[in-house]
Amino acid sequence: MENEIKKRALEEEQPQEQPAEEKETVSPKKPSKILSASEYSFFLDRENLHKLFPMIFFLAGLGLFYIYNAHYAQRIVRKTDDIKDEIKELRAEYITIKSDLMYQSKQSQVSKRLEGGELKELRTPPYKITFTEKDER
Repeated sequence: MENEIKKRALEEEQPQEQPAEEKETVSPKKPSKILSASEYSFFLDRENLHKLFPMIFFLAGLGLFYIYNAHYAQRIVRKTDDIKDEIKELRAEYITIKSDLMYQSKQSQVSKRLEGGELKELRTPPYKITFTEKDER
């Protein structure tokens, strides 16, 4: 009995080891799609030059877009600064005009302006004028 149990244990252990070995041998290295640096030649010859054109054009376009974007951002910043300066000037002008208007609308200033004309400042308090039908005739 003991021998049979040992045989079964050995048989169970052996098949487990074999698939592990097979898995290691079954998985060979897959060739990578990205070429290593050693596979590129640094000499541009006619055969390989046409393969590099799409990448060169893409990088050139990307560089042009980067430069355009930087110039566009600087232009927007300059316009924003100009508009801020203009707003400050207009606000200062608004405050100046408003203060002048408030000064000129004072009663003393209005009376000074009206002195030379036919209009005069009212010295008595205002009163209500009533109209009746008898006055009409």
